[in-house]
Amino acid sequence: MLRRIIVLFVIGMLVLATSCAQWQEASKKEKGAAAGAAGGAVLGGVIGRSAEATLLGGAIGGVLGYIVGNQMEKSDRTKLNQALESTPSNQTTSWTNPDTGNRYQVTPQPAYQAEGKPCRKVNLLSDVNGKTEKTEATACRENGKWVLQ
Repeated sequence: MLRRIIVLFVIGMLVLATSCAQWQEASKKEKGAAAGAAGGAVLGGVIGRSAEATLLGGAIGGVLGYIVGNQMEKSDRTKLNQALESTPSNQTTSWTNPDTGNRYQVTPQPAYQAEGKPCRKVNLLSDVNGKTEKTEATACRENGKWVLQ
C-alpha cells in the first residue's frame, strides 16, 4: 500500500511540475533529474515491490537523469544545432568546449521528411570528463531549431 502511495505521489509531482510555467524555464539537468526520479521510482516499485525499492529507484533515477541532462552545455547544443543545419551529410564537425574541456564530433546523415518535418539521423561522439560515448540519434527541425528526438 505504501509503495502505491509513493508511486502515485512521484507521478503526481511529475505531472504537476510539467504543467507549471516554471517547467519551461527549468534546465535540462533539472528536467532530467525529475524525469529520472519519477521513472526510477516507478521501475523500483514495480521490480522491488516495496517502499524501499521505490525510494531507491527514485534516488538512482534522479541522479542518472541529472547526469544525462547536464551532459551538454547550452553552447554545445548551439554548436550541435549549427552542425545539423549546415554540415553536409556524412561530413564530421568537431569542437571542444573551452569552459568544460568536453569534446564533440557530429556526423549528420542525409535529411528526410517525417511527419511533415525535416529530420536527420546523427552520429555523435562525445568525450565528457574523460569518458567517451558514441550515440546515434535522430534530430528533427522544430520551430527553427534541430531537436534531438
